[in-house]
Amino acid sequence: MRIVKILSVLAVLLVIGTVAAGAAGQVLLNAAGATFPYPIYSKWFDQYHQAHSNVQINYQSIGSGGGIRQLLDKTVDFGASDGPMTDEQLKQASVPILHFPTVLGAAIPTYNVPGVQGDLNFTPEALAGIFLGKVSKWNDPAITSANPGVKLPNDDIVVVHRSDGSGTTYIWTDYLSKVSPEWKQKAGMATSVNWPVGLGGKGNEGVSALIQQTPGSLGYIELIYAVQNHLPYGKVKNSSGVFVKADLASVSAAAAAAAKFIPDDFRVSITNPEGKAAYPISSFTWLLIPSKFSDTAKRDVVKDFLKWMLTDGQNDCEALAYAKLPKEVVVKETKAIDKIQ
Repeated sequence: MRIVKILSVLAVLLVIGTVAAGAAGQVLLNAAGATFPYPIYSKWFDQYHQAHSNVQINYQSIGSGGGIRQLLDKTVDFGASDGPMTDEQLKQASVPILHFPTVLGAAIPTYNVPGVQGDLNFTPEALAGIFLGKVSKWNDPAITSANPGVKLPNDDIVVVHRSDGSGTTYIWTDYLSKVSPEWKQKAGMATSVNWPVGLGGKGNEGVSALIQQTPGSLGYIELIYAVQNHLPYGKVKNSSGVFVKADLASVSAAAAAAAKFIPDDFRVSITNPEGKAAYPISSFTWLLIPSKFSDTAKRDVVKDFLKWMLTDGQNDCEALAYAKLPKEVVVKETKAIDKIQ
């Protein structure tokens, strides 16, 4: 009888030990930031969890500004942004922050113009003028001259922009600052700016919804949100004078020249690049990873996830309208993973 009791106690202890060991093997990572890459991050984190059942990565799509803020406040394990952190932001971090490009995307001008079907052409001057409030009618010559044969109404343009700190805003204003000295002086380039005109929507989702609901509106969103919501979006005249529509090929063309000259910290702008085939409002988007982790289990998962993202994960890009990373960038990033301690 005593032997049976001893065996029962041992069995209970074994179960408890097994459960404890299982619990100890669980790794939970919290992250937050850009809405621009949220569709693919959501898929990646789910796929990685399916392959590693003990790992859960929770991602809040709150905008690049929020992701950077939470990273600096240490309320998340890593962040995500469509605009690289500034030197000043990096100085605020308790440990060096590493930038890892994940995919390439595009910020596109999308619109809701009753009676107008198909693609509209936009020059850099027209886009800057619209967001400065100087081009305020759909039939303004700045727009009609680039769209011969298209009957545009004498309706007001309702500008829609992001209300939150946003990497998509960073990309958009980075581009406008390069093509318009007036924009650079009056509003500048940042994840959040003082908009001369317009309505604000939260996230790419919020801007998409506002444009769908507002006749005469024009705003900027990430390409996948236009595709998913069946929103029309325009061609933009690039630095070679060609009107180019955002797609996988034109975004990849924008990255091609930059790939060979990307800096060691991966903080680079590729808007308004050279090349006839390049879409001019393209960008990398980054994961922001602390260079040191006190929790070695979290560190090891982050490093393994990055390696997976740079290899198998890239196969998911094109189905979600993102362009894959150039091979030169992948090679460089793979080496940079060793910097995470």
